[in-house]
Amino acid sequence: MNPTPTHTDFAHSSALPPDFSQSQFRHALGQFATGVTVVTAVNPEGGLVGLTVSSFNSVSLSPPLVLWSLALKSSSMAALLACKHYAINVLSAEQSALGSQFATRGIDRYAGVHWHPGQHGAPLLVGAVATFECFNRSRHEEGDHIIFVGEVERCSHRDQVDPVVYHGGQFYTGGLR
Repeated sequence: MNPTPTHTDFAHSSALPPDFSQSQFRHALGQFATGVTVVTAVNPEGGLVGLTVSSFNSVSLSPPLVLWSLALKSSSMAALLACKHYAINVLSAEQSALGSQFATRGIDRYAGVHWHPGQHGAPLLVGAVATFECFNRSRHEEGDHIIFVGEVERCSHRDQVDPVVYHGGQFYTGGLR
């Protein structure tokens, strides 16, 4: 019988080099349907920051923790590293256009967007399926991204409202109920 591997057994091993291109990897990842969120914050100078993120997950119920990740090359990186609080807004099916708007570079991402400040000022998007107001608890650099772990201080949700879903490079709305 083989013994169960221990943590130290894995610490000394390494992964094999990938046998696929970055493009193939990206396409394969796109086959996993995810919700669409907009992470919002106020930078230290008082300016609004916001970007579309599909890499959102729960981590822990006690304490309440969530995570999301951001590319190291993102223009929003410095602001999000510096802020103590941010909000994660889960977009509703009616908000699919906001997913594109907050992913577009070189525009005022907040143009025409209805929002109100959360407990620490982070914008909460009106009409979101759920919102999570987070303390910027920790960050972990892995590969070409930073993983942000947020400790949820406040959350809210709307029942019986469909979310927008991202799959294969496209937004999908409705049909979930």
